[in-house]
Amino acid sequence: MTITVETLVTAPIAEVWRAYTTPADIVQWNAASDDWHTTNASVDLREGGAFSSRMEAKDGSEGFDFEGTYTRIEPLRRIEYEFGDRHARVDFEETTDGVRVRVAFDPETTYPVETQQAGWQAILDNFARHVMAQRV
Repeated sequence: MTITVETLVTAPIAEVWRAYTTPADIVQWNAASDDWHTTNASVDLREGGAFSSRMEAKDGSEGFDFEGTYTRIEPLRRIEYEFGDRHARVDFEETTDGVRVRVAFDPETTYPVETQQAGWQAILDNFARHVMAQRV
């Protein structure tokens, strides 16, 4: 089973790609709710390169490292990565209305599928808002 979330970003694909792959941007958009944030991010954007994002509750009560290894990079088009024993794929598709960003990922077994889908969708929605705010 794979879970898929997506958003449409009204911006040039180069801007969308940069915001998705740049640590300074990632720490601004990578949170599923207002009471969480990403305190640090690192990206080695190449096949075999590692990435990591430190996600924490703003009250300091909990946190975790979301990390993995890139398995496929097609600049401005696709990113695939493994995290633990799971896999994800991010597609960037130019449309007449903007760039459709679609993330498909293997779910984990602790939380319900609906919860995971909602959380990843919230992060992607934050991403779209961040890119649009940068355009102002």
